Amino acid sequence: MRKLIPLLLLVVIVASCSEYQQVLKNEEVKPKYEMAEKFYNEGDFKRANRLFELITPKYVGKPQGERVMFFLANTYYQIGQYNDAGYQFERFMKAYPRSEKAEEATFMSAKSYYHLSPIYSLDQTDTDKALLKLQNFINAYPDSKYLAEANEITQELITKKEKKALEIGKQFTKLGEFYDLQYSVSAIKALDNFVVDNPGSVYREEALYYKIAAASNLALNSSLRKKEQRLKDAKEAYDKLIKYFPETKYAKKADNLLGKVEKELENYSK
Repeated sequence: MRKLIPLLLLVVIVASCSEYQQVLKNEEVKPKYEMAEKFYNEGDFKRANRLFELITPKYVGKPQGERVMFFLANTYYQIGQYNDAGYQFERFMKAYPRSEKAEEATFMSAKSYYHLSPIYSLDQTDTDKALLKLQNFINAYPDSKYLAEANEITQELITKKEKKALEIGKQFTKLGEFYDLQYSVSAIKALDNFVVDNPGSVYREEALYYKIAAASNLALNSSLRKKEQRLKDAKEAYDKLIKYFPETKYAKKADNLLGKVEKELENYSK
């Protein structure tokens, strides 16, 4: 029996493939529709997608058209073709704005673009598109059963954009240390903007620390004419970090920078 079971499974698979190929070649729409729905219900979304692609144009304007178009969009999503899924869900929403599936289609369209969002270091155009789609969904369906998930992935995308903005400030800080002080000026501006634009960010503490690093580097390496004020600015940056994060994980590094700044300031007080 152990030897027969794999053989029987192989026979079933071959028969299924043969039947699938026959239906593909068949000019009739009904067999394609029936097999597409069968595959869909079984979770075989790849073959279901191929069949729904073929029959969707045939059902435009017909009672089954709404069902077929939604299934087509969802099979694209299930097989990971998110560009096509987003587009097809949008087509569905335009064709059937009063459908019972309109809410789900709106959410799935937004979620498709969410999956297209790249890692934080790359261009975030698709992230912006996903955020817009998600916000439109939240506005349109404030009581939706998908609201919690929509808010969760929205926050994930926002955090990704915050990470990118922070990394720009950190990169300028490092460049200021090793190449040109003008990068430190850019770092301070970028980090200040980050803190203002993202008051509740999980990266706020890190941004405040790197502001100290950039400001200290700028001050300690400035000309005498500009040095005193820049040292005071660096100390102010330190005070701000300690004010908002008295138990900061950057305490040791920040204290070390503060020590250098205060030592230089003593020269001016004398």
